[in-house]
Amino acid sequence: MENYVHMHECHGHKISIIINRTHAILHSIAILFLIHYRLSFFFQHPPNITIPTLPWLLIFVSELLLYLAWLLAQSHRWRPVYRTVFPERLPGDDKLPAIDIFICTADPNKEPSVEVMNTVISAMALDYPPEKLHVYVSDDAGSDATLRCMKEAWNFARYWVPFCRKYGLVTACPDVYFSSSEDGFKGSSEFKAERKKMEEKYEILKQRIRRIVQEYHRDVTVNNKLDHSSIIEVINEYHKEKDEVKIPILVYVSREKRPSRRHNFKAGALNVLLRVSATISNSPYILVLDCDMHCNDPTSARQAMCYYCDPQTSQSIAFVQFPQTFRNISEDDIYDSQLRFVFKIQWHGFDGAGGPTISGTNFYIKREALLGSFSKQQDLMALKRSFGPSNDFIKTLVEDYKPCFIEDGESSRMLLEHANVLASCSYEDQTTWGTKVGFLYFCVLEDYFTGFTLHRKGWKSVYLYPKRPQFLGTATTNFNEASIQWTRWVSGLTSVAISRFCPLICGPLKMSLVHLMCYLEVACMPLLYCLSIWGFALIPQLCLFNGIPLYPKISDSNFNIFSIIFISAISKSLYEVVTTGDQFRVWTNEWRIWMVRCVTCYTYGSLDAILNKLGIKEASFLPTNKATDDEQHLLELFSKLWLWMIMEIGTGKRCSAKCFFRFTYWFRIMQLLKG
Repeated sequence: MENYVHMHECHGHKISIIINRTHAILHSIAILFLIHYRLSFFFQHPPNITIPTLPWLLIFVSELLLYLAWLLAQSHRWRPVYRTVFPERLPGDDKLPAIDIFICTADPNKEPSVEVMNTVISAMALDYPPEKLHVYVSDDAGSDATLRCMKEAWNFARYWVPFCRKYGLVTACPDVYFSSSEDGFKGSSEFKAERKKMEEKYEILKQRIRRIVQEYHRDVTVNNKLDHSSIIEVINEYHKEKDEVKIPILVYVSREKRPSRRHNFKAGALNVLLRVSATISNSPYILVLDCDMHCNDPTSARQAMCYYCDPQTSQSIAFVQFPQTFRNISEDDIYDSQLRFVFKIQWHGFDGAGGPTISGTNFYIKREALLGSFSKQQDLMALKRSFGPSNDFIKTLVEDYKPCFIEDGESSRMLLEHANVLASCSYEDQTTWGTKVGFLYFCVLEDYFTGFTLHRKGWKSVYLYPKRPQFLGTATTNFNEASIQWTRWVSGLTSVAISRFCPLICGPLKMSLVHLMCYLEVACMPLLYCLSIWGFALIPQLCLFNGIPLYPKISDSNFNIFSIIFISAISKSLYEVVTTGDQFRVWTNEWRIWMVRCVTCYTYGSLDAILNKLGIKEASFLPTNKATDDEQHLLELFSKLWLWMIMEIGTGKRCSAKCFFRFTYWFRIMQLLKG
């Protein structure tokens, strides 16, 4: 240990910790005074007959729910930490572990193929030994267009990857690179000539992809997205020429889907990739990406390996989570699409409490954490009962097993046949896939539930927020798509909160109190907020119309309690916005969209989870539309008009489009609640 060199550092921001804890104590004292004020009403002698008990009780319950949500949220502010890594201290390339990259796509109509292929190409261009990278694309639609586009993308990557390595490009995504001003060799005529040729090749690639997509849309015999056989194809196995520079292998995977079988959404697709990749590469570490989240900085793999190659943390770290950042955020982000609070405030505190949960994309995870570790002496029948009947897959569970799939550029047909069996929809029958091993199926939000289960088992995680974004994605740009996305998230979180897997039930004996509160706040937040805000939205207004006072007059000393709590809350949130480098406008936008979400997305998502729990409605997964066309721009204008009318009504102004507002309001309710 004398020669031990730290590959990473973790440090807390002492000033932020002091401010957060001081504010939490003072704010709690003010809340206790308010609770005393509310409770004293019930013990008045004689009782105040001018104020009915029911509205006072209802508003008190609403306040208690909001205070409970605030109290749980303090867990994320208790000890925020920030991390630094030193990739230059990693061992040589020959000693680095292999990595499998999983990219999931579900609908070519909502996920533009050019953008998906940019993600694939950027993943192949990571700054990592190419023979130790293996890229797998899961196409849940079973689209022939996606397979053809991948072949075109691989042909382009044969030139793009060597170009990136030769000139050390810091932007691995071709679309972002050619639309930016990055030019590291301005004085080199050779570089300029190669760059121009590469840009021409990229334009040809985009034209070919668009032509393939157009042919796909014109073809009336396209495959049914919910009814197709499994397809697995190694793209580069058909290339006969020998490239001077190696590039990662690229594998297309489309699992079998039948209308009568449950597919378990994204978690089911990831588990198929786990099994298929085990028979092809069986890398000990996995990078999971959404199809629109390209690798912006090629060094993310080496940064994550600073934890997996460190002897002090390699055995305990299950996954390394990077933030989600987006390249299409407008200056006036009225829908809070950048998720500023989550990735700049909340996840740092989550990390300090014991490690963040999985955020759906942009994370490196250890295969052993998902599948377990086994030896050759393990009972074969017990493994088959848990992992399925495939002997080839069971072999991959042994620690020292390394499959040899590619030999002299030719793939093994027999192994491909076995891989297709692993991708069948009946393979998981009578196994523990999705319940004990792999990504878990309990709800549509497989990332939260899987991360929570890993922490319950004793695994740890880290949150790495480098100055340069490692991944850049496409955020929702209109209220309709943002609402669908948030409703889906809320539905998954509420499903956990009202189940036997609630952190309050499963977590107390298996994680620290602060870490438990972090998970509990994330799971219960939508339900607590929607119930409390609906109480504040209805009860005070109804009492005002009927002359029932629920709050003290300005001349009453108790009014100071409400004033202090109000000023304390908004001042703290404004402080957090300023300290993260954002402007006052961001603060106002976040408060506005938070209130809108409380009475829409949080309500619809919670209701969806409750109906699903009662068996009245089945869980559904609607992919977010990432396309940017004329219809999207119209939806953006429509959404802005809708928000404007909400603000007009909220300020008491007359709205000439009152009937139109009512129509669109109920139309959205039906649209978000339908199957």
